[in-house]
Amino acid sequence: MVEQNKPKPMEIKVKVPDSLMGGVYANNAIISHTKEEFIMTFLMVTPPQGIVTSRVVMSPSHTKRLANALQENIKRYEANIAKIEPAAEPKGKLGFHTS
Repeated sequence: MVEQNKPKPMEIKVKVPDSLMGGVYANNAIISHTKEEFIMTFLMVTPPQGIVTSRVVMSPSHTKRLANALQENIKRYEANIAKIEPAAEPKGKLGFHTS
């Protein structure tokens, strides 16, 4: 039998810059979109002000893949650790928003 030459999976090494090694904390997010991209702005809000901790811009198809990956990880977390109860909606303009 003749084996077909299957392409080998590409291995990509990922480097995390030192400035991002610890991650950033966000307790608020604003999500908006255009026809071509989704813009996710993450904030740390501690009254009397908030500060943007990061902003991620993704294509619609990658955003949908991200949403599916988050849903899958939540299912795994709840199956292995504990059910996640949604936090109460904050009063006022804080919380997670779409625009």
